[in-house]
Amino acid sequence: MTHFRIGFLPLVDAVLPIVAHESGIAHKHGISIEMVKDPSWATVRDRLVYGQTDAAHLLAPLAIATSLGLDQTKTSTPLAAPFMLGLNGNAITVSPRVATLLAADRNSFADVKQTGMRLAALAKTSAAEGRKLRLAVVHRHSSHNYMLRYWLAASGCDPETDVEIIVVPPPFIADALKSGEVDGSCVGEPWSSVAVARGVGQIIATTAQIWSRGVEKLLAFRKSLLDERRDEVEALLRALHEAGHFVSDPANAMNVADILARPAYIDQPATLIARALTNRLALTQDDAEQPVRDFLFLHQEAANFPWRSQAMWLYSQMVRWGHAPGTDAGFAAAADVFRPDIYRAALEGTDAVMPGASAKVEGAIRTPTGASTVSGRLILGPDSFFDGRNFDPDKPMDYLAAQTQ
Repeated sequence: MTHFRIGFLPLVDAVLPIVAHESGIAHKHGISIEMVKDPSWATVRDRLVYGQTDAAHLLAPLAIATSLGLDQTKTSTPLAAPFMLGLNGNAITVSPRVATLLAADRNSFADVKQTGMRLAALAKTSAAEGRKLRLAVVHRHSSHNYMLRYWLAASGCDPETDVEIIVVPPPFIADALKSGEVDGSCVGEPWSSVAVARGVGQIIATTAQIWSRGVEKLLAFRKSLLDERRDEVEALLRALHEAGHFVSDPANAMNVADILARPAYIDQPATLIARALTNRLALTQDDAEQPVRDFLFLHQEAANFPWRSQAMWLYSQMVRWGHAPGTDAGFAAAADVFRPDIYRAALEGTDAVMPGASAKVEGAIRTPTGASTVSGRLILGPDSFFDGRNFDPDKPMDYLAAQTQ
């Protein structure tokens, strides 16, 4: 039996390796999994880099930053990501005070453009009055940070000067909102729902509204380990693929939520955890749950496939906000962290749908569209950005130039 220690944070999108372990699916593929729970993304990264874990549930931009030596350590550790663990799944939550100032309600939630403009206007007013809105993200190199900045900037707010963005680990978001340390946050589930249930936060938007089917978490390995244990890694990916089938079946939602609710994993009520699994959220403490379209993708539509173009879009945002150099070599290096070649090799001969391409124009799909495949039939749903822009991976420098206009 091959053993893998996998680091993770207590989030719903850590579900695939957890279920693979708890359901016995991993054992069926000759794999034993030990899940290593940590309190912050920096700790998850450090365990992986220094060999205390074999793989990690990791923020996609953090995997890129670590590989390229752009993180705090400034020392590169080549990582490889052959399997995505989820798309979207984050909510933007504000304190009751800010929600009142925004006049946020169920109707405003449906229009992310209007909500963004209201938030931008409030941010500018607050900054002019000498008290900038303080917004929490889970890590500097996170899709939470980059999508929040993208939304604010396109809505008329300069995230560098009009607001203060700080880092708060996901499990502490509700406490930070309650204490007034932060006025809002962008965090993965169930932590926005926890804030809502405690009456200290109100959900005003989701990242699915900012970039539908946007890249989020991945399974990262040190490249050296992946090269040394390639056959074992491929067996693990097959186990995760099978776990994806189980998790994506609506009939299993409460069973999966009960597993994640255990102290070893998320240690929060299963009823709150189930919201993300069923694409339903309560926006306020007194609100009934409502459907949220495409809130979280864990397996459907080839959600586990590592599109190189998604890595390149993330890199474009790292460049935009001064976190990475704007060079063709940088874009290429970022794309190389995502490994569709290993995904295809691992899942060849299974029922997995294999996209024929490794990159696509991000944001270009407006209606369900058939995509070319090596095997299986693939219909991709809308992946649009809320402002209508597209990212062409063949022209990344043009995209950067357009963002500054």
